[in-house]
Amino acid sequence: MGKQAVLLLAHGTPETVEQIPEYLRNVTSGRPLPPAVVEEIQHRYTLIGHSPLTEITFAQARLVEAELAATGAPVPVYVGMRNWRPYIAEVVRQMRDDGVGEFAAIAMAPQNSRTSVGLYRRAVEAEAAELRFDFVAGWADHPLLAEAFAERLYAAWEKLSAEASAPVPVLFTAHSVPVRTIEAGDPYAGEARRTAELVAERVAGIPHWWFAFQSQGASGGPWLGPSVEETLDKLAAEGVKHLVLQPIGFLCDHVEILYDVDILFRDYAARLGITLERPESLNASPALAMALAQIARQGLSRLKDEAAC
Repeated sequence: MGKQAVLLLAHGTPETVEQIPEYLRNVTSGRPLPPAVVEEIQHRYTLIGHSPLTEITFAQARLVEAELAATGAPVPVYVGMRNWRPYIAEVVRQMRDDGVGEFAAIAMAPQNSRTSVGLYRRAVEAEAAELRFDFVAGWADHPLLAEAFAERLYAAWEKLSAEASAPVPVLFTAHSVPVRTIEAGDPYAGEARRTAELVAERVAGIPHWWFAFQSQGASGGPWLGPSVEETLDKLAAEGVKHLVLQPIGFLCDHVEILYDVDILFRDYAARLGITLERPESLNASPALAMALAQIARQGLSRLKDEAAC
C-alpha cells in the first residue's frame, strides 16, 4: 500500500523579476496578458524585493510535520505549487518515488473556489494515477484557523486602538474572483465572509467591521467587489480615521500582501486621511500548524477507513 504523506498545495511565485512573464503564462494557462500588465506586475515585485511565498510555505510544512510527529506517528509533509517550482506534478512523482501510497492533500487557500482550489485538485488528479489521496476542498470555518487570525488581529487592533484612544474598526479582505465564477454557484464568497465572521467573534471590542475583495484581475470580465479602494472611499466619507485591514484569505506573506496592502492600500488610505495598519500574517503561526495537522490527520484517517471497507 505504501506509506502515508501530506501534500500542501499553494499558488507558487517566481524567484526573480525576470521569471514573471513565464510565471504569468502558467497562471493564465498560456493566455497572453497585455505587456503593460506584465510590466506593472514586474514593477510591484521590484518594490517588495521578493515574494517569500515559497520559502514560507516550506517552513509551514516543517511546522505541520513537527505537529504531526508530536501528536501521532511521523508523517512526511510535501509542498507542491500550481504555477511555479516545485510544480505539483513533480512533487507527486517524487512522492511516488519515495514510496508514498496515499496522501492527504490540503490547499493553502482555506476558502474553496474552482479558480484556485479546483485547479489544485485537477493538478493532483492528473498525476496521482494509482496513488490514493484525500483532498480537502475547503476549511474556511476551522476554529483553529479563526483562532490563528484572531491572535494576529488582536495584537495589531489593540496597538492601533491605544494610539487612537478608542477602539478602531476592522476591514477584512480576501482575493477577488471573476463575478461569473460566483454566478456559477462557486461557494468562495460566502466562505470568505464566514471566516471573517469567525475571526471577528474572537476579538471582543471591535466596534464595527466590513468586508471587501482585493487584488481584482485585469482581464476576464468584471471581478467581485466591493473593492478595497471603494470601501476606503466609503469609510473616509463616514469619518473613519483609523482602520486595521486583515486579509483572511492568505496564509502567508506574498505580493498581494506586501505590495497590495502594505504599499497600495496604505498609501490610498493615507491620502483619504485614514491611518491603516495590517496585522502580522499567519506565516509561522502555531495555531495554523495545529489546524493543518488536524485536517491532515482527518484526511489520512478517511483513507484508512476507505481501505478497510
